[in-house]
Amino acid sequence: MSSAATRLALLREALNERIVVIDGAMGTMIQSLSLSENDFRGDRFADHGQALFGNNDLLSLTRPDAIRAIHEAYLAAGADIIETNTFNANAFSQADYGLEAYVEELNYTAAQLARDTADAAARADSPRWVAGVLGPTSRTASISPDVNDALIAT
Repeated sequence: MSSAATRLALLREALNERIVVIDGAMGTMIQSLSLSENDFRGDRFADHGQALFGNNDLLSLTRPDAIRAIHEAYLAAGADIIETNTFNANAFSQADYGLEAYVEELNYTAAQLARDTADAAARADSPRWVAGVLGPTSRTASISPDVNDALIAT
């Protein structure tokens, strides 16, 4: 596939002609792999001082094969759009793992992995797209000191 502008034009055309299918839950697919702490750490983070199990975004760096296989499975099942593995690839969420310095790399790598996988599956009659994903953080945005009662004045 050539440029981002061409991909966007093809997406608009597809949306006008048919239902476009987006992939499913990345986290559920990752859980089905029954990965271990060592899978999340890989060689690169083997000596990291905090537990990394459950940091699904980190798998784009430590187990790109697993993330690619999930993308491929969704594409093979008929997804037109795959999402990047970046649900918690933000500084707030990565701070829980002591990995906030890796946020840019996590996002870039996950996006490139998804783009490469989508391009490999694309055909002239079946282009594939990538959507960036950002989930909620582990921090509340409430101004109330009691998240159970947002009307308490501070």
